[in-house]
Amino acid sequence: MTTRIIYITRLDKKRLEELVAVAEDFGGDDRKDLKALADELAQAHVVLSKDVPADVVTMHSKVVLHDLDSGEDTTCTLVFPSEADYEEGAISVLAPVGTAILGYSKGDIIEWPVPSGVRRIRIKEILYQPEAAGDYHL
Repeated sequence: MTTRIIYITRLDKKRLEELVAVAEDFGGDDRKDLKALADELAQAHVVLSKDVPADVVTMHSKVVLHDLDSGEDTTCTLVFPSEADYEEGAISVLAPVGTAILGYSKGDIIEWPVPSGVRRIRIKEILYQPEAAGDYHL
């Protein structure tokens, strides 16, 4: 699998690094979800909000994900843990799928291990991205 460039805005990186640091301070330094997010942040290409490509998944982006194994499409919004609401399709960045899609682009295929094997999804469409809409404050 080739390495893709993962984009993240300065604001999102700052807020997510703070999230990881606070969680670790409260005894979460052995959590796999925090380590996975920290690893993603470490390899991300940081850009200004106005410079992030419009087809990249950022925080508060609403996306359509296509499961390559089941063929099902799922619409979700990538949010901070305090905003997560599975019933509303608001997926935490700390959920495996949330961490997996952060910074990737429309058309990218993401694979990650799950208890039953490997999950494979493609980012089918980005319905809303705050930066592309000029909503730099989200």
